[in-house]
Amino acid sequence: MIRSACRQVRRGVSAAWTLSFATLLLAASLASCSRSDPASGDTREGGGNNSGAMELRVLSNRPDLISSGDALLEVKLPADADASQLKVTVAGTDASSAFARRADGRVIGLVSGMAIGRNTVSASLPGLGTARLTLTNHPHGGPVFAGPQLQPWTCTNPGAVDAQCNQPPEYAFFYKSSTPLMNGLQPYDPENPPDDVASTTTDQGVTVPFIVRVETGYQDRDQYKIATLYQPDQPWTATAPQPQFNHKLVINHGFACGIDYQTGSAPSVIPGSGTDIPVVGGQLLPFGLPVEVLKDATELALGKGFAVMSTALDHAGHNCNVALQAESLVMAKERVIEQYGELRYTIGQGCSGGSLTQQQVANAYPGIYQGILPTCSFPDAWSTATQFLDYHLTLAYFFDPSKWAPGVVWLPTQMANVQDHLAIVNSQVSDSAQFHVAVPTHACAGVSEEQRYHPETNPGGVRCSVQDAAINLLGPRPPALWSPMEKQIGRGFAGFPLDNIGVQYGLKALQQGLILPAQFVDLNVKIGAADQDANVIPERVAAVQPALANAYRSGMINQGNNMDQVAIIDCRGPDPGAFHDAYRAYAMRARLDRAHGHHGNQLIWEGPVLIMGDNSCAQNSFAAMDRWLAAVEQDSGNAPLAQKIVTNKPADLKDACFDGVGQKLLDQVCGPLVVGIYGTPRTGAGDAITTDTNKCQLKPMDRNDNYGLFGFTDEQWAQLQAVFPEGVCDYSKPGVSQQPTIPWQQYGTADTVIYGGKPMSAPPANSGLGWASPAFQVFAR
Repeated sequence: MIRSACRQVRRGVSAAWTLSFATLLLAASLASCSRSDPASGDTREGGGNNSGAMELRVLSNRPDLISSGDALLEVKLPADADASQLKVTVAGTDASSAFARRADGRVIGLVSGMAIGRNTVSASLPGLGTARLTLTNHPHGGPVFAGPQLQPWTCTNPGAVDAQCNQPPEYAFFYKSSTPLMNGLQPYDPENPPDDVASTTTDQGVTVPFIVRVETGYQDRDQYKIATLYQPDQPWTATAPQPQFNHKLVINHGFACGIDYQTGSAPSVIPGSGTDIPVVGGQLLPFGLPVEVLKDATELALGKGFAVMSTALDHAGHNCNVALQAESLVMAKERVIEQYGELRYTIGQGCSGGSLTQQQVANAYPGIYQGILPTCSFPDAWSTATQFLDYHLTLAYFFDPSKWAPGVVWLPTQMANVQDHLAIVNSQVSDSAQFHVAVPTHACAGVSEEQRYHPETNPGGVRCSVQDAAINLLGPRPPALWSPMEKQIGRGFAGFPLDNIGVQYGLKALQQGLILPAQFVDLNVKIGAADQDANVIPERVAAVQPALANAYRSGMINQGNNMDQVAIIDCRGPDPGAFHDAYRAYAMRARLDRAHGHHGNQLIWEGPVLIMGDNSCAQNSFAAMDRWLAAVEQDSGNAPLAQKIVTNKPADLKDACFDGVGQKLLDQVCGPLVVGIYGTPRTGAGDAITTDTNKCQLKPMDRNDNYGLFGFTDEQWAQLQAVFPEGVCDYSKPGVSQQPTIPWQQYGTADTVIYGGKPMSAPPANSGLGWASPAFQVFAR
């Protein structure tokens, strides 16, 4: 940090380490040495305050979202105040000994032992009066804002001391070997250190042995991990971190989208020979990045001095609930700040479900990330659900010729045309990999067969579906729609926030002459829908309200309206990509354009390698994002954050086409010859590439509309009118109940649910000042 550099210069210590971090800042600041640590809100050396007043500031979180009984606080004092006379109490208990002037001149302390609920912090100094602040503390096991927790819940961690799976954190050490053939990190014993430890030089110019400490603990009833470069023989506190820490954070994510009712494993935070992502022969199958790519990107971050963090609840295959994902990240980031130090900015990275988590969390809870690196990206879980539903329905029709009318025959190419894709296999992989997560009778970890829902034998059992796991957000089905099972148990299941009412499957293929009118009619007459248990039924079924509106409000359908506050680099490979379709990067781009009139904060980097585009894209995009955010960090102007992200994007960072092995070929996307963009059954029915119309507005059927060269017979037209009695989709209009995502919603307490959520109150003053450098304006200040 700059003040640290000033002090080192004054002490005659070389300041060369600062050059790679802040050459421009040093040129402007080193002479006067008056700038502050970018992670603080201070603008004067020593944390001084010329106002003559005393002020309490919360560094580790919003004061109303504190968890686990502790919080990192700063007491702002006049520059000439005697901090040794400061008295601080927490709920009446003296905590003064936790506070002192630190090496950077600021008065900071970690308070602990707070009771659940409201705790008044009081700071007083003779002649300055008293400053007070209320902290609302939530349980270490949660919840904070995601509402009542899933039940039943099984703690699989052997060290759990209670039903919330709490246990003391554990620490393990690893190191990078100087032996070239040793891949990944190896176990390190501080009592018997090996003699082949490699060294690394961070982006602050600090050279240390490449030794990593991994903290593994449990918060919010599930596992988290934090890894940092660590010198085992040296102390580390939030107010005096070891010098190799660059005060930047990377969050690693998992894959898929699903639900478990037990503790899971947080994604890996160190490079190694193993991976949490299914890989066969170094290739993706089918949800994540090859282990070599993960290893290289994480090793790069650790070697630069980043902390690397993950939580099990942000492995989307374990938990796909956006509010619970965000809650887990908020708690874990607070832990990082309180134990390791304040942050300059946070970067998310991950593929498939990992990209889904990044993008839906970034929009629903802006400020958790400052930059995201989605690879093989999905914008969210629930706009994608229309594609998965349509795949399931079309496959059920296509692969049962007994459903076809006499004379109707489908070729595989025509099936793909209806799905608006290259080949039918894309939908088959998708259906086998993901549809089951919406089926409540499907097995899920932590729920026994006896506990699991069965419509006949156990209608009140646990429904192992992603929609029921997110009932706090979606809300229950209203009594008027209750099935016999719901009537029997006296409560509604979670509403399903999508339908296919009015969807004309295969319309584009019909218009292009790729299928015949008889095929189009037969398909649409017989496509059916899914009922509340995800069974295919003959009738089309309307989306459930208020679940549909709540899906938009909560960010489960990502509208992109808050995503201008985060920098994005999306690595994208060609189709076929095992349903990781290339169009989704452009779907997110189109949503940004619709919400903000531009996509200046999003880059798409393409290449010929399936899924990821380029074998070095993870590393290259990480380095570019670090450079991008470092540039934004230096913007001390008053412009909105969204403008700063675009304005300060380095001039050489543009959309790009790579050759597959790390070399950039073009400062533009590769184009359709390398990365072809296909669609979905909904785009094949006329939907836009935004693909977030989960229920369309309708217009009257008109026989004069474009239905291809042949038109329909009177009998065929009558059949279509029977299928679409209220009309067909009008994709020129917004979807039914489509509305912007409301940022920072809460869904109740441990005992009381707020179905559909409500916005949190405005952030209290001086909230979360340690979450990021002032330029990023994480919370209102």
